[in-house]
Amino acid sequence: MAGIDTKGNLYESGPGGIWVISPEGKLLGKILTPELVANFCFGDPDYKTLYIVARSSVYKIRLNTAGIP
Repeated sequence: MAGIDTKGNLYESGPGGIWVISPEGKLLGKILTPELVANFCFGDPDYKTLYIVARSSVYKIRLNTAGIP
């Protein structure tokens, strides 16, 4: 699963959670989750909430940058 924000950063599920990678390919950081990520999407009217579906839970985190729906 992958998504892109309005700055061109790539969000990709990986070991430990969601990896955020710049357009140049640099790892900007990781959004750590306590469970294996199954899927995720940007949501809410401003697309600044990341909804993460894991094995037994759904998590949400507010972002500073909007995702591209």
